[in-house]
Amino acid sequence: MAVIIPARYGSSRLPGKPLLDLAGKPMIRHVYERAMQAQVSSVWVATDDARIHAAVHSFGGQVMMTATNHPSGTDRVAEVARSLKAEIIVNVQGDEPLLDPQLINRVAEPLCQDPTLVMATAAHPIYDQNEANDPNVVKVVCNRQGNALYFSRSPIPFDRDTTHHPLLRHLGLYAYRASFLQKLATLPPTILEQRERLEQLRVLEEGYTIRVIVTDQAAIGVDTPADAERVRGLLAR
Repeated sequence: MAVIIPARYGSSRLPGKPLLDLAGKPMIRHVYERAMQAQVSSVWVATDDARIHAAVHSFGGQVMMTATNHPSGTDRVAEVARSLKAEIIVNVQGDEPLLDPQLINRVAEPLCQDPTLVMATAAHPIYDQNEANDPNVVKVVCNRQGNALYFSRSPIPFDRDTTHHPLLRHLGLYAYRASFLQKLATLPPTILEQRERLEQLRVLEEGYTIRVIVTDQAAIGVDTPADAERVRGLLAR
């Protein structure tokens, strides 16, 4: 099993995000070191930017340059995965420097146990209504077997009777069977994927199953300068 961290320099809200200094280290290093604590055979950074490549190389990390025209992080991960021999690939987002390493293994575990599964991801409960209504926070609903029914930027499911059951926030952590990842990269974008701008919907629209692992640990991603300050404070504790 291998971890691949897609990292690009361009970001509309926070340019140069992977190299952002957090407690004396670039953010990509925090993510890399967290991933190294998981029970995986290797960790790689996939980037098309020479600055990120140099930064990862400088701290001894494994990094691979990719094509510059990938439409998504999944395609970038698939390119690097083709060079590896791992049967399971875990896609770890490069903007979550406080990621729990154990969650990497928890997300990959269903694929190890069930040979029919091709993909898994993670989610955690949402208790804040503002977060539930935020279109930048992706929600997921699951069936009784823990498989995703739908992902949306809307607050789903709609709570008609105000039962106050928590929603589930999707975390951008994916485990793929390596063969399926390559197939996924060749599939054209689907209608719901394009409407929601959520590439994981392509998997559901094509009829595949995504297992969802629920964790109590909330994600702390870095998308804005305010997020970065919050993470700096947590790292300083």
